[in-house]
Amino acid sequence: MAYYTAAVARAGSRWKALDVDVDSAADVEELGTLLTEAAGAARPVLLLVEREDEWWAVVRVDDEEEARIFVSDLDSAARSRYGELLGVTVAEPVDADEVGGDTQPGGDPDLLDDLGSPASALLEYCGEDPLPPLEAVSAIAGAAGFADLLEGMR
Repeated sequence: MAYYTAAVARAGSRWKALDVDVDSAADVEELGTLLTEAAGAARPVLLLVEREDEWWAVVRVDDEEEARIFVSDLDSAARSRYGELLGVTVAEPVDADEVGGDTQPGGDPDLLDDLGSPASALLEYCGEDPLPPLEAVSAIAGAAGFADLLEGMR
């Protein structure tokens, strides 16, 4: 099964695509460093990860902060090759009552509040009738204003 990753950063009012070799990072700290180096002064920096029809994740880096992560399905992500890179474990789930589905999302559901995707939206994408990863990531990109850029990167 294939993975898709896209890194973007906001430079002023516009988003730009970044060239980041995600597979060269050993852990989430190193991934955060790669993202910020590729972005220069542009912030925030986002990495979007899709694992075909299984799960999706968002990594966000702001100024001088550690990378924040949200993952749609901890169990599936933990068993994938990116699980270790993203620091995903099944021990950090979001309250299951908030989701209502078979998947168990985890991480920081508030990481995109200021970019048009509040925690409630991210959790809904993972809920009883979860969106496929492609659709969830596209919805996030649309809310933040870089849907066309993401489509051009595919």
